[in-house]
Amino acid sequence: MSETTKEINKVTSAIIGISFRLIIYALAILLLYEGVTRGFQFGYEIFYASSVEAAPGHDKGFTVESGETVRAVGKELEEEGLITSRYSFIVQALIYEYEIQPGEYVLNTSMTSRDILDELSTAPQEDKD
Repeated sequence: MSETTKEINKVTSAIIGISFRLIIYALAILLLYEGVTRGFQFGYEIFYASSVEAAPGHDKGFTVESGETVRAVGKELEEEGLITSRYSFIVQALIYEYEIQPGEYVLNTSMTSRDILDELSTAPQEDKD
């Protein structure tokens, strides 16, 4: 192998090594950015709850069965379109120590997840005719 070929191989190896490191650094920065952005968004959802729709919203009937977990209720609320994130709902219930009561409720899409937790932690009033 000639001296020129050895030099070309060294330069090529150096360029490939630097390129590989740059790609790794770019991916690390991208992952860090995504993690920070999503973490902020999740924290924002927990501590500054927003509603699915602006007032007046739409009323929807919702039933909580006896023994149903916060996780199951959060999933159902998200599926019904009453909250935007079941995970922030679950964390809010844990942080603020809400106890969800079984019963039938009328919830509105303009209610925040905190409003819904307030409503679900109070046993519904039975109609007495």
